[in-house]
This record gives sequence, structure tokens and C-alpha cells, in this order.
Amino acid sequence: MNGIVSFVSSGPGDPELLTLRAVKRLQTADVVLFDDLASGPVLDCAGPDALRIAVGKRAGRPSAKQEHVNALLVEHAQAGRQVVRLKSGDSGVFGRLEEEIAALRAHGIPFEIVPGVPSAMAAAAVAGLPLTRRLTARRLQFVTGADVTGGLPADQNWAALADPHATTVVFMGQRTFPAMAEQLIGHGLPAATPALLAEAVGHPHQRLVRTTVAGLAALLLAEGPSAHPALILYGPLADSN
Repeated sequence: MNGIVSFVSSGPGDPELLTLRAVKRLQTADVVLFDDLASGPVLDCAGPDALRIAVGKRAGRPSAKQEHVNALLVEHAQAGRQVVRLKSGDSGVFGRLEEEIAALRAHGIPFEIVPGVPSAMAAAAVAGLPLTRRLTARRLQFVTGADVTGGLPADQNWAALADPHATTVVFMGQRTFPAMAEQLIGHGLPAATPALLAEAVGHPHQRLVRTTVAGLAALLLAEGPSAHPALILYGPLADSN
């Protein structure tokens, strides 16, 4: 008989932010396939006999191919094992969840999705920010700052991203934000729009940088991208205390 795959969302990396269901699935898993950003203390929740397999993908580093990850999920589930696919943040947000679900469906393997704290919400929480406010921050949008090549996506909706009444969260944008900021300002977003760089949220080396869209672009040009994962938030609420 087939086993089952549980897509478990690990949140920002703090085990205290895991859901009860996430902890239960980790404790009873036979196999845990985990991303780089979902390792550390969260992985310690797995049982001592669970097989742990690193399948993380990080920009500019050796990474597991998606086809290999899909094959591992199928292989272990078909062997009748309880498989946890551990993903950072919420697995449904820029986590390539759909591709892995498609592989399971093609083989008739049951699965479940265990939601978690999205990294954008965690970043806003540690910064003491709401993400919406009636009238002045009336819309929330998530966007990727990188396409499959690692460059700035060419088909961005710049009018929407330059909306001064939206809070925008940029995932995977450290390398491309200087070019993105140039486009945003060119499409009417004020250069002085508040911006927040939230780096390694939930980890001991967490860093928050409050600045402006133009200031953050200049900072990232000068420093280059950090080795740690980071989100960029910009909009009318990003400078709140």
C-alpha cells in the first residue's frame, strides 16, 4: 500500500511557531525531506528514527533538482512510508508545491497540506507592523523578485507594484531589488516610500533594516545580497514602530 505525503509548513524557523498538526506529523514521520530553510530546531521535532533527507534549493549554491525531489516523494510513499515534505514559511507561497503535488497525483499517492505561518507575516510581526490599514494600506501583495534564471522577472505588473496604497512583500529579491526599485520609481512610486529588509527572521542572527525604497536599493548595491534569507517589504506601513 502507498503511504501518504504531508506537506508541512515550518514557518520562519522558530519551532514555537509550528502548528500542533505540524509537530504531530513530524513526530510520526518515517521520512522527512527538508529544505535548507526548514532545518535546524524545527527538524529536531522529528522522531529519532526518522530518515532525514536534505533537498534544499538555494540561489547560487548546489541544489537538489526538482525532478529528484519529486522522485524521492514518490519512491518513499510507494514503499508505504509516512513522508513529511518540510518546507519553510507556508508551503503554498513560492514553494513549488504545485509541481510536487502533480507528481503525487500522477502516481495516485494521497497527500495533505499542513499550513504554517507565512514568512511575510512573521517578518511583519517581529518588526511590530500590521500589513494593512484602512484607507492608506488597503491592499497586500506578494511578489517574487526572481524568475527561473535568478533575474528580475520581465513581465511584472509595474503599475500594481508601484501602487502607493499597497503593502508589497518581495520574496527572493535581494539581488534584483536595485533594478526593481529603479522600475518602481520610474512608474511613480516615491523614492522615499518606507521599506524594510527583514533578514533571517526567527533566527539568532535576525536583522531588520528600516529605510526607504531608494535607500534599500543603494544598501543592497553596496553590500550585495546577504547569505541569509531575507524579505523586502515596502509601502506606507513599513516604517511604523
